[in-house]
Amino acid sequence: MTNPSQPAPPPITETGLVLLDVDAGADKEAVIGRLAEQLAAAGRANDAEGLRGAAMAREGQSATGLPGGIAIPHCRSPYVDFPTIGFARLSPKVDFGAPDGPADLVFLIAAPESGGQEHMKLLSSLARALVRPDFVASLRAASSAEEVVGLVDQVVNPAPPAQATGTAAATATPATAAPAAPATAAPKAKSIVAVTACPTGIAHTYMAADSLAAAAERAGVGFTVETQGSSGSTPMSAETIAAADAVIFATDVGVKDRQRFAGKPVIASGVKRAINEPDQMIADAIAASENPNASRVEGSAGSAANAAPSGDVGWGTRTRQILLTGVSYMIPFVAAGGLLIALGFLFAGYEIANTPDGGTESFGNMYALNNSLTNLPPGGLMQYLGAVLYTLGGLAFGFLVPALAGYIAFAIADRPGIAPGFTGGAVAVFVGGGFIGGIVAGVMAGFVALWISRIDVPRWLRGLMPVVIIPLFASLVMGLLMFLLIGRPLAWINTSLTDWLNGMSGASAVALGVILGLMMCFDLGGPVNKAAYAFATAGLATATPASFQIMAAVMAAGMVPPLAMALASTVRPGLFTEPERENGRAAWLLGASFISEGAIPFAAADPLRVIPSMMAGGAVTGALAMAFGVTCRAPHGGIFVLFAIDNKLGFLISLVAGTLVAALAVVAAKQFIGAKPKEKVTASELTAA
Repeated sequence: MTNPSQPAPPPITETGLVLLDVDAGADKEAVIGRLAEQLAAAGRANDAEGLRGAAMAREGQSATGLPGGIAIPHCRSPYVDFPTIGFARLSPKVDFGAPDGPADLVFLIAAPESGGQEHMKLLSSLARALVRPDFVASLRAASSAEEVVGLVDQVVNPAPPAQATGTAAATATPATAAPAAPATAAPKAKSIVAVTACPTGIAHTYMAADSLAAAAERAGVGFTVETQGSSGSTPMSAETIAAADAVIFATDVGVKDRQRFAGKPVIASGVKRAINEPDQMIADAIAASENPNASRVEGSAGSAANAAPSGDVGWGTRTRQILLTGVSYMIPFVAAGGLLIALGFLFAGYEIANTPDGGTESFGNMYALNNSLTNLPPGGLMQYLGAVLYTLGGLAFGFLVPALAGYIAFAIADRPGIAPGFTGGAVAVFVGGGFIGGIVAGVMAGFVALWISRIDVPRWLRGLMPVVIIPLFASLVMGLLMFLLIGRPLAWINTSLTDWLNGMSGASAVALGVILGLMMCFDLGGPVNKAAYAFATAGLATATPASFQIMAAVMAAGMVPPLAMALASTVRPGLFTEPERENGRAAWLLGASFISEGAIPFAAADPLRVIPSMMAGGAVTGALAMAFGVTCRAPHGGIFVLFAIDNKLGFLISLVAGTLVAALAVVAAKQFIGAKPKEKVTASELTAA
């Protein structure tokens, strides 16, 4: 409910935000820029260029053109305070990436960055109306801006309650009538459920839902959809899911609580296919419901397992998802444990690692015997605190391989895979298999748990499957395989790899530094970056000089992209848009903190020129760090953990050199390769265009 003491928000659109039959430019960036200028001129946006940049960043994720000559560029942005819609009817049309050609109807949907559910519902109402041919035809026939505003107002403001209730009742009638069908011996109507979700959750989520609903109505099948979007979602009931003959996942992001649909025939695709080909998706779902060999959501009534691939998701993609799940859950253990160890070194010195019991016996027995810190010798308090921190870090770090294995198994078999996965990781550590052994153990535990979950058991036993039967037997099978068959080979591989790393020197070490630097800067926090980082952090557990050198090279190279983009946007601001210059100012701190993702906005807007430049700088930094023999005992922190870095001068030289190379490369690429980014365009210039 709106607070009466506060002014009511402005209407979602107005005549000043409507452009009819205009030539707004030759490409979608120009059209979006023109509409952003309209919003700024009407007082709806405080930075037209910033809004344009946010909308173009969303375009970089996936095109917003839709069949039928429609485009809906949209974004969340800090440059708008209220949900706002700008509209342009173009002449000539402009390509927004739709499969059937360019668009003449363009809506710029701008949502505040912290927009609440009510705001999102207004915007999603417009998106849903765009799948109605009558609404689209009315927009094309409108003769004035006032008429367009009236059409939009009709769809974003709900109909009177009585009318809305009647519509809902009419929609619900087939569903309530369906159970009576067997009494008349008529064939049972198919029932399909669907989940739609897109990254932004403003438009495509709801358009896909309505497109599928309309197609289901045309096909005469029962249909229920759950929209997992920005305006919130209401999960469908267990009874609805149980009665469904098939499920459609039209999503660009993960499905929340996917295990609810275990065992159902499934059709999976990106969200745009549901908008472009809803009738085909409904037909595919009907066919899948009648095909005993159709892809299904993995799991069973007694299991939450849900991870096997389905629909259009291939095993290559699925394998990457499985491994990245393990790495992403492992990283908090790495960060917490590694930084605690580094703080232990800060307080007590590196010799703490060489004292009995990880440093606690030297300074801890005095406290244990006297139960008082007052009896510690001079300087002993800091040493004792360092010993405690080092011990805590070591305990947390001890979960690194078990967590990796446990969550790899979780990605394959969901919760029943966690216990055997963690057990497998512990076995891998016990037999000396290390990081590689943890991956193998996690995969084995996950697939054994998944296989057991598929066994058809009596109903009375199903409740015990996920909490007792699956963890017990999966742990047993995985443990026997690890101890009896593959433990020794894994230990040999791990030992050989460790010996090889310890034996690196000269050119081989520099070459490894180049490779790690390239990987850290290739996708800026993506799978390749995470693989290099996981390799480095897993090596820290071995506490060898080579592992510390690898960690230093990885950290320094990962700091290069945001620092380089910050430097480039500072010294040559004319090559960057205003939003990029703002990102550049923030990237100084992100880079100094070893947050590679600080360069993602630049790479998303201009990947062909930014990413190769960053890789060049990362390769230089990685090579120099290895050549200088820089070591780092902390897994994260950037310049804020310099106390944990040996050869600090070498570290800084490597970092500065790589940053300069990357910055020079990206400036040269933007200046001499391809078109230069546009500077901020004024409203008068746009009008003249």
